[in-house]
Amino acid sequence: MWRVDPSSDKPHGYKYSLVYIVRGERVIGYDNGEDKGDHKHYGNRIEPYQFEGLRELARNFYRDVERYKEESL
Repeated sequence: MWRVDPSSDKPHGYKYSLVYIVRGERVIGYDNGEDKGDHKHYGNRIEPYQFEGLRELARNFYRDVERYKEESL
């Protein structure tokens, strides 16, 4: 996570990329790279993500990691 100048795809002024990898593959990811805007990856799904601040981003990411771990038991 780092501060950038606000732009059309990063109006909040943050660039971020959070990833959880299992056996060499991304299973969860939150990012806003490559002009795609804020979005998240969960398994094979990609969906828009409503950015509400860095703390909330971290909370949501870790919540999804815990959910994935529980589903994988």
